[in-house]
Amino acid sequence: MPRTINPSIFLLILAFAFSAIAQTPKPTATPAAAEDDDGEVIRVDSRLVVVPVSVTDAAGQPVLGLKAQDFRILEENKRQEIAQISDAEKVPLEIAILFDVSASTDAMFQFEQETAAKFLQEVMRPDDRATIFTIGEGARLIQARDSADKSAIAIKSIQPTRQQTAFYDSVAIAANYLQKNTPQGRRKVIIVISDGDDTNSAGVIKAIFDAERKIVQSDISNKELRNIRVKARDAAKLKEQNKVLQSLQNADSVFYSINPGGNSYQLNQNSIFGQSNLQKFAEQTGGTAFLPKFQSITLKNNLQNSFNAKFNQETLTKIFRQLASELQAQYLVQYYSESNFPTDKYVKLDVGLQNTNNLRVRARQGYFVKN
Repeated sequence: MPRTINPSIFLLILAFAFSAIAQTPKPTATPAAAEDDDGEVIRVDSRLVVVPVSVTDAAGQPVLGLKAQDFRILEENKRQEIAQISDAEKVPLEIAILFDVSASTDAMFQFEQETAAKFLQEVMRPDDRATIFTIGEGARLIQARDSADKSAIAIKSIQPTRQQTAFYDSVAIAANYLQKNTPQGRRKVIIVISDGDDTNSAGVIKAIFDAERKIVQSDISNKELRNIRVKARDAAKLKEQNKVLQSLQNADSVFYSINPGGNSYQLNQNSIFGQSNLQKFAEQTGGTAFLPKFQSITLKNNLQNSFNAKFNQETLTKIFRQLASELQAQYLVQYYSESNFPTDKYVKLDVGLQNTNNLRVRARQGYFVKN
């Protein structure tokens, strides 16, 4: 005769069974899975790589409507399969604008403010956001991410100062801000209005201080002391340049710059290296380092100053118009890399089109492998 089970015991057994099922770990979606011929599951770790790409024609106008099959991506010379592509019309834009408020840029400052504010109001859509920083003794957040109208007001409120310039620290802080605060799936752009020179970033100051501490001679000449400082400063600038580039790449951001100094950057080595900062960051991330030929507005001839001021305003307007075209032509191309690179390795990329047709492609030239 079959045995009966006490209903209370039966319910208790069911409770334990459901509890065990609920606590069973579920597989994550990060690694890709495949089966070999014998049915054994092989797990392949892959990482998503995001590549912002701008495509313009010979006249600098945006080229729209391109598809995944129109692009090609080589990672360390190995062809990659594009997983997804989104064009500018469908991907919200996140902009960080950095204004250098040091003495080297205040002659043109009002023009820069007015043109940048107008640019944001023209290029940003309701879903886009802008963040405003200043570059002085350190980075200062003027306005957290907000709409075009509020950002324009914040820009016009900035006042130039006569401070030192922590250029590297400011750009790194802006890149890290975008990385941490930007919602997933947005395009990230950093626009810097500066000559790129640095006199006050923590790494540069520390290097000079450490070099001075190592001096044991009491009768060292001023010339020798200056040479020691310059050598330490220049070595630190190269190191900081690489650190900032890694921050920009880790944020998947595109770097643009406008140097208010124009051709005067050639007057001294510091300015030359400052422009090289701007150029390297732009080239490596797929942006542009604009170097306008501004005219002096501090001459004794007021009529000439007025004429030059109008010329400079028109030049700035053209630059921001070109910048707007590049942003409107920007695609977000994504692929999964299955290469087993060590952490922090710089991986080279080569991005292009299957058929160029005299089109210009700007894209990041590599990325640093994250944990």
